[in-house]
Formats: sequence, C-alpha cells, structure tokens
Amino acid sequence: MKIVDFKAKSFQAMYKKVVERLNLGEGDLDQVVHKILADVRKEGDRAVIRYTEQFDRLSLRASGLRVTKAEVDAAYEAADKKVIASLRYAAKRITAFHKKQKQKSWAIRKDGIYLGQRVHPIERVGLYVPGGKAAYPSSVLMNAIPARVAGAPRLVMTTPMPDGHCNPYCLIAADIVGVEEIYRVGGVQAIGALAYGTKTIPKVDKIVGPGNQYVASAKRLVYGRVDIDMVAGPSELLIIADGKANPRYLASDLLSQAEHDEDAVVIFIATSARLVETVMRELARQLSALPRKEIAAKSLERNGVAFVVPSLKTAVEMSNAIAPEHLSVFVEKPFRWLDQLVHAGSIFLGEDTPQSLGDYIAGPNHVLPTGGTARFFSPLSVDDFIRKSSVISYSKTALKRSGDHLVRIAEVEGLTAHANMVRIRI
Repeated sequence: MKIVDFKAKSFQAMYKKVVERLNLGEGDLDQVVHKILADVRKEGDRAVIRYTEQFDRLSLRASGLRVTKAEVDAAYEAADKKVIASLRYAAKRITAFHKKQKQKSWAIRKDGIYLGQRVHPIERVGLYVPGGKAAYPSSVLMNAIPARVAGAPRLVMTTPMPDGHCNPYCLIAADIVGVEEIYRVGGVQAIGALAYGTKTIPKVDKIVGPGNQYVASAKRLVYGRVDIDMVAGPSELLIIADGKANPRYLASDLLSQAEHDEDAVVIFIATSARLVETVMRELARQLSALPRKEIAAKSLERNGVAFVVPSLKTAVEMSNAIAPEHLSVFVEKPFRWLDQLVHAGSIFLGEDTPQSLGDYIAGPNHVLPTGGTARFFSPLSVDDFIRKSSVISYSKTALKRSGDHLVRIAEVEGLTAHANMVRIRI
C-alpha cells in the first residue's frame, strides 16, 4: 500500500484521486458491449448460445440453457451439509432484516377527497450471479431475498458456468430462497437476454446483481428498457483507526477486501504513523499465507493507500468525501462518530465487527453502492423491488370547493384545456 502523510506534498493529489475513483467504463468497452447486446436483441437464443460458447467454453442448445431440478438435487448430494445449514442460517437472518423494510399501501379520506398510495411488487426480476473467478452463493441470497420479501412473483436467475462447471452452493442458495428458474448464462449476453427476452429466457422488469466491468456496462446500457439496481464498480473498504486499534485485526480486514480481485479498492485512514507502519508489516506476514495472495497483492499495490491524518475529525471528513462501499470504524468510542458518518454503503462499528459479517450473516444487504455513489445510492433493499401508484378521487363538492385554485394555476401556465377540465365540471 502507498503511505501518504497529511503534511506531504502528494497528499492532496492522492486524496483527489481516491475521491474521483469512479470509472463507469465508457468508451471502447461500451462499443464491445453494445455489439453483444444488439446481437442478443436481434438473434435471441442463437446469440446467447454463440457468446456462451465463445466466452465460457460451453456448447449448448436452447433446451439446455435452463438448469433442471435434477441438477439442483445433485447439488444437494454433492454439498457439505454443514455449509447448507450455514446458508439456511444466513437466509433466515437476511429475511428477518429485510422484513422490517416492507411498506404497505395507505390512504386518507377527508372532506370528500380520497388520496392514497398503492404498493405493488415488481413482477419479473432478473438476478445476475457472478461465476467467473469465484462463485458467490451469498449474492444469490442477498439479491433474491428482498425481492421475495417484496412479493415479486417471478425470479429469473442467470449465472455463468465456465466449462460447464457450476458451484453447487449457488444452486442450493437459489433453492433455499425459492428461485426455480435458473439459466446457465453469464456476461453481457445474460444481461441482454434478461433485458430483451429470448424464446427461452424471459424478459424481466428489473435486473439486479454484481458483475465485472462488462456486466456493469451492459446494465447501464439497457437501463431505461429495464430498471437496474445500480452501476457497481470494484468492491472497496475504508477503515478509520485511532492509535489504539489492533494491527492484526486491521491487516486481516484490509486483506479481506484486497482478495476480491485486482481492482478492489483498499483505503486506510489512521491518526498514528506508528500504527500504519505496524499494520504494513502485519499485512506482509498475513498475505504470505493467503491462497489468493497474488490477487490481494496486486490490489494493494494498484489501489491500496494509507493516509496518516492529524485527527479523527479529519478522518471522518475524508471518509464522507470518499463515500466508500464499506466503512469500518476502529476507534475507542465508535458510536460517538456515527451521526457524523453520513456517506457510506454499510458501516461497521468496533474492532469486533469484521466487515465480512455484512457479506454473509448479519442481515443487511451486501449489494452496496461503490465508487463514491454512496452519496446518492443506498444498499439493495425491499424498496428496490416495489413500485408505487398514486390514487386520487374527488367528490363533486370537493372539486367545486378547490377547483378555482387549479384553474388559476393552469391559466398562468397557458394550459387552457387543463383549466377547462375543471370549469366544465363546476
């Protein structure tokens, strides 16, 4: 990791680089993605099958795109029963948390006026689950459960299966939360199939789930034809620490983020230069024992930075400007700073709260805004899977009582027919 002191000449430049890290992947990448999407829209299953063979080395027929119940049953047979129990445990906690978010329709009736809001679930949801460098059954739970809690009646899951291999735990996680429609398709072609529909894969109303830069670009390009959760970039973690923080814990948490992939962003803001030096030595020691040490090392080298700052107040201000996906607070009294930490996808308070709790079993969603978009995006929730309709009904008396106000405003705007709609009635 690069170490930058608050007093150093390079501080402002490095800090600005971190704040402005968002990369939406426009340019040449978009051209490649647009071509694949256009082919899927035009050719349907044929294009999906062709690109799946090209990118995932998997030759299929249209009849083989969908995962069968027998394959799901086989996944249970091949899986560790203790892991299945842990997935059920996680699903239970995630469901309980998201049930607290559920909204209800409401209405008020007064003086001849009925006003209300109807809440309906989105009917068809597409769940994209990555399956390249790693498979993530936890992503199945995090994307599907809030949709289920919202009442979405049809969930369609796509996941790449390179060389025909599928992680059994992804299929099991889908089964646990009641996802019955699964297709062995990934990448841009999966996003295109969900957005446009093919003879085999249905068109959905919303697409959610993380993916690489090509998947993120595809989601951005089909937005408007379908809704999406967010344009997600590389995973990221920011840690704020005072001089009393445990360096072993800090190193392990920084490495947990770095092992995601080479583009993962790891930021450390500390009030003690001595602590930073100790953490760097601990990082090297723990890194050597990691199975994914090459990935983690590249992430730390490319996107890892440690800032040494004069106070926790400065650290909090920097964190709010950076607006990280994950924020861990390793200070003596973390709750003291909670109200001031306003821009973060998910906040972890105290050194006994490792960030991976949020990834798996705590309950809140791990699909979070990245690249500084936590300033205006929120974690995936039940709200993402509902739509609302306003309801209005006036009695004749109520219309006569208030109609003149409407007429005046409509005439000021030059919309005479709008005013006449009321005049004719009153």
